[in-house]
Amino acid sequence: MHRPSLSLSGVFPPIPTPFDDNGDIAFEALIGNLQRWNQYDLAGYVVLGSNGEGVYLTAAEKVRVWETARRAIPADKLLIAGTGAESTRETAGLSLKATEAGADAVLVLTPHYYGGQMTQQALSHHFRTVADRVPVPMLLYNMPRLTQVNLSATTVAQLSRHPNVIGIKDSGGDLGKLAEIISRADDSFQVLAGSASFFFPALTLGAAGGVMALANVAPQRLIDLHNWFKAGDWDRAAALQQRLVPVNTAVTSGLGVPGLKAALDMFGYYGGPPRSPLQVLDSQDRQALEAILLEGDLLGDAAG
Repeated sequence: MHRPSLSLSGVFPPIPTPFDDNGDIAFEALIGNLQRWNQYDLAGYVVLGSNGEGVYLTAAEKVRVWETARRAIPADKLLIAGTGAESTRETAGLSLKATEAGADAVLVLTPHYYGGQMTQQALSHHFRTVADRVPVPMLLYNMPRLTQVNLSATTVAQLSRHPNVIGIKDSGGDLGKLAEIISRADDSFQVLAGSASFFFPALTLGAAGGVMALANVAPQRLIDLHNWFKAGDWDRAAALQQRLVPVNTAVTSGLGVPGLKAALDMFGYYGGPPRSPLQVLDSQDRQALEAILLEGDLLGDAAG
């Protein structure tokens, strides 16, 4: 099998799925958000990743979201579809549906419900089987904070030699492990930082780019960091990285999807409510979030 060529260099927001007050998908809001994000030099989007609440959508809803997003995303920006599911069969099936909907690549999260049985051998079999069946490039997705399942560097390095496995989004934040993956993986394998909290360090280790929730509300800041890194202006990039850490913590791990959606509202996008059982931020958390965004000098970007 010929290894597909697809550059993952750059910044990718894992976009939230907008819902109305009834919990239905707000497709026009999705289009509106994408039209605004398209004004930035983003490399593409992850659609229905963790921040997209993909676990709360039916298969039919997922297909409609991918189709709608594809129509709103220019051809020169990638659509990476989050297609991970608990069974190998469902993951492969969703990946095929995403391909039919226009995805350029699929992002497959580790299955985790039967965590004690998710050995490295089981995970390797799962990813290889899906990669064999999907006609577009596949990325691994390691998110141990949410799944309690962690792909080892050895397993990732082995999977990197599958012709259809082109990269990984690693959200673990273990820089030593990230360095090991980059050094041991196939030369064509591309690593994406899974959080803005370690974007610059990941780039220095050889990461190609990042899939970062913060890119939804501060896309230009992360694009600047990436560009400054590539231009060799590391001091400037490192200084920006330091300023972004507390903001990223608040928008992602601190307040989660409800916090990200509240931040989108503050920046003039459509954030709206999360889908139940997630709850909207209370007024106290919303005020704390706004204070952090102001302290990080980000709310001035809201007029963009």
